[in-house]
Amino acid sequence: MDNMESDYIFLVETENEDKETNFDGDEDKDKDFDGDEDKDFNGDEDEDTGKDCYSSIYADNDPHSSNPNSLDPSWPRSYRKSMDLYGRVASSSLNFLGSSNLSLLGGSFLSSSPNRRCTSKTLTSLDAHLLLPQEYNSLSDHSLPKHSRGSSAKRLLQKEKSPQTGKISFGQAVVNGVNLLCGVGLLSTPYAVKQGGWAGLSILSFFCVVSFYTGILLRCCLDSKPGLQSYPDIGQAAFGIIGRLVVSIALYVELYASCVEFIILESDNLSSLFPYAHLNLGGYQLSSHYLFAIIITLIVLPSVWLRDMSVLSYLSACGVFVTILLVICLFWVGLVDSVGFQTESTTILNISTLPVSIGLYGYCYAGHAVLPNIYMSMEKKSQYPLVLLACFTICTLLYAGVAVLGYMMFGESTESQFTLNLPKNLFASKIAVWATVFSPLTKYALTISPVALSLEELIPLKHQQTRFYSILIRTTLVISTLLVGLSIPFFGLVLSLIGSLLTMLVSLIFPCACFLRLLKGKITRFQGSLCVLTIAIGIISSVFGTYTALSKIIQLL
Repeated sequence: MDNMESDYIFLVETENEDKETNFDGDEDKDKDFDGDEDKDFNGDEDEDTGKDCYSSIYADNDPHSSNPNSLDPSWPRSYRKSMDLYGRVASSSLNFLGSSNLSLLGGSFLSSSPNRRCTSKTLTSLDAHLLLPQEYNSLSDHSLPKHSRGSSAKRLLQKEKSPQTGKISFGQAVVNGVNLLCGVGLLSTPYAVKQGGWAGLSILSFFCVVSFYTGILLRCCLDSKPGLQSYPDIGQAAFGIIGRLVVSIALYVELYASCVEFIILESDNLSSLFPYAHLNLGGYQLSSHYLFAIIITLIVLPSVWLRDMSVLSYLSACGVFVTILLVICLFWVGLVDSVGFQTESTTILNISTLPVSIGLYGYCYAGHAVLPNIYMSMEKKSQYPLVLLACFTICTLLYAGVAVLGYMMFGESTESQFTLNLPKNLFASKIAVWATVFSPLTKYALTISPVALSLEELIPLKHQQTRFYSILIRTTLVISTLLVGLSIPFFGLVLSLIGSLLTMLVSLIFPCACFLRLLKGKITRFQGSLCVLTIAIGIISSVFGTYTALSKIIQLL
């Protein structure tokens, strides 16, 4: 990986050292290189001592576990670096978000105890269905490359470290996760209720539970083999280079489509503020939608050219506050300004457009691409399930609150973004619309950057240091999102299409498929059945949602 530091530790062992035995006469196979069990290379006990059941049993009889660094640095090599920047909102310097000293709560509630030892190679307890493995705290002899084993051999251990690994606390990880999950999907939740009816709200709760579970499966996959650090790594470990390519392409297309949604979102909201804006060019008149889409593209273009986007990553932290501000504004307009409710025009169930709502609800949990990065950056990785629980609970409460109140206020006249329904003369409405306009401006460059970096890797080596090709690729990507956004300016339907086609793959299908592949023969029948059921639900939702969204888009073109 491009952003990895490598520390090499060379250990020379004699033939006698290779045959070192314990007091009971057995070979010392389960000790670290310094001879002490469950200790780091400096002899100190690790912070999370002890291996979890997953960590120990999943590595057994695994041909790939012999070399933790055997992953081929195939395309995309820049994935983790770019996604670390994309998903990073809170850093270790933000101490007001709290420390990570929640081990007691994490260990007793949703994570394994740090001192827990594995007593069986069969996962039979209920905890094993959702609980996560500890990170590999020590590497035994079987984790070394095969060529370095044997007597009088020089052993090489390459320990890769991420610049952010072990840097963020529990609170900071929750902020990152909420900012990642609760994005533009919040604006469309009232429209999703309109498309599916009140009964369709159950789909939101269902996807919350399933996405939480698949997020846990991703950590199981990361801990199944040493050296896995990102989503593409998981795909490669499970299905080879084809798996890596399929997962990477799906993730990048999802990010690209999100940028298209940003353009449509900006155009719609600015047009609502200035409906009569237009521009005449050589006898051709640009409407407000076209005009503002072009203006927004020109504004975000220079930020996409930046090499260092760390400043933008901190500005994107405003997304959390924008989300809270939008919720407050909606409740203020509905309850304080007394706009009124239109409950008589609402429906219980709308079968014909229910698949559209499935895609919209699915998009609300489109954050699995960055979940492995959040996990790898946590100081206390045993708290990861608790972080997921907090993130998904907070986001689901926000989604449900906005969905219920928005649909009650606007009824069947609900637009694809509730900001378009807010009365234009109210101060709270203006704040909500301008907040909606501001947020994507800080996120566009960070969202398109992983896609751009992956394409820049394909530039011939002799031209990679030339800025011209980088700027050309990034400019082409930005202009293409503009053209696509102007061609299909249907925010709700495009969002449903993304949620049905891509989010179902990334958030439901891929995690389960990789989990079954990587841990084949080491999971219970219940776990396997649950994964198969989740894959089936994801496929069915994807097919019906994609077909319905595409059909409606074609009808409107």
